[in-house]
Amino acid sequence: MNPFTADEQQRIVASIRQAERNTSGEIRVHVEAHCTTADPVQRAIDVFAHLGMHQTKDQNGVLFYLAHADRKFAVVGDKGIDAKVPADFWETTKDLLRSHFAKGAYADGLSRGIEQAGQQLKQYFPYASDDTNELADDISFD
Repeated sequence: MNPFTADEQQRIVASIRQAERNTSGEIRVHVEAHCTTADPVQRAIDVFAHLGMHQTKDQNGVLFYLAHADRKFAVVGDKGIDAKVPADFWETTKDLLRSHFAKGAYADGLSRGIEQAGQQLKQYFPYASDDTNELADDISFD
């Protein structure tokens, strides 16, 4: 189920592309109505694997997961990111998402969160001139 208009989807994908201009990190968004596990982080980890996000060269994929009908979300990074960043690395991004999601502004929250994640990742995984886009930028839906 897709809670976004065509314009909102384009804005989210544009945010992914813009964020990836600053970092070699790879960002994906997955949206579904209901979280099929009790813990949205566990569901995000399952989706991360299903999407093959662990196959990036530097293991620096990031997944923004949203179960909009259940009002649950998670941000998870691959082990290459987790090995380099502080434990609370995603907290400001999650706070930003939470503030927008509480108002039902899912597209705005995702766009802004993705932009912030790109800036945060830049310091640990800067963009390199030989960087290739290893993962699709489109939004996946269940």
